[in-house]
Amino acid sequence: MIDLVLARELRDAGLRWRPLSGDSFAIDRPELQGEHFTVSEMTIEPHEFDTGTILGFNGTTEWALDSLALEDALWLPREDQLRELLGASFRSLQRTGDGFRVEVDEPGANGGIAAYEDADAATAYGRALLIRIREAFG
Repeated sequence: MIDLVLARELRDAGLRWRPLSGDSFAIDRPELQGEHFTVSEMTIEPHEFDTGTILGFNGTTEWALDSLALEDALWLPREDQLRELLGASFRSLQRTGDGFRVEVDEPGANGGIAAYEDADAATAYGRALLIRIREAFG
């Protein structure tokens, strides 16, 4: 799972989230640091309104939190979601001695490849996606 720093960078660069069952997120507040939540029809459901999406916490008696605006949630995309978001630019994932290497088409280059490495595969995907988003939305 990517860390909160990379998740914030992806969000701030323009990555948008439409919550689906199984998605993970954090509430980006100091008092909830380290807490991760999962969207599920049984406990946390997205509710669409004209004013935006609200995440409803169903039956969570230990929480004083009934709902949360989507803007207050920080999506923690999984490895498969990050790979899917890279789309056709994704070329390969390779294991290295220290972790993983993600190769993608280099933006604007004719046949060039850009590589991103990290000890965690999801983070390598996330770094590649972050560069793609920044270049797209410059």
